[in-house]
Amino acid sequence: MHFLSFLVCLSQVDNRDSSEPKITPEQAAKLCDRNFGIGADGVIFALPGINGTDYTMRIFNSDGSEPEMCGNGVRCFARFIAEIENLHGKKLSFSVHTGAGLIVPEIQEDGKVKVDMGEPVLKAADVPTKLAANKNDAVVKSELVVDGVTWNVTCVSMGNPHCVTFGVKGGQVYTFG
Repeated sequence: MHFLSFLVCLSQVDNRDSSEPKITPEQAAKLCDRNFGIGADGVIFALPGINGTDYTMRIFNSDGSEPEMCGNGVRCFARFIAEIENLHGKKLSFSVHTGAGLIVPEIQEDGKVKVDMGEPVLKAADVPTKLAANKNDAVVKSELVVDGVTWNVTCVSMGNPHCVTFGVKGGQVYTFG
């Protein structure tokens, strides 16, 4: 099995000769283990395209779950395809089927990847989130208390749920790590 590891800690597997991933979700979890595996946040599979797309991207997270899509992951996926197809120094785009729908990454001449992620989903029920909607059925600039600290957050989905923080109430600065 051929794989590459990218800086965002996702491993790519060239699986273009099969319509199913070569490893199971359980095997992916073992592979991602930071102590006994390669240490990754997940494994991304490059599969043959379906429904007229050039490729299909599937992901198993480090816990074995399968998300619809990953923004950083699709950028790594595009670079992986450029590497294995030897597409260096060329500006090009291709279509990728994901669980979140069609994604069209564009490889720039300098090797950077541009991806139109589509419209963000803000409706709380569709993100999904258990936080109460506060603006047009969405959680926007809402307060979330964690360990006595009140964070200003917005809940959004771009294929999987995110809770984006814009700092804490009162402007306090917290340092982690």
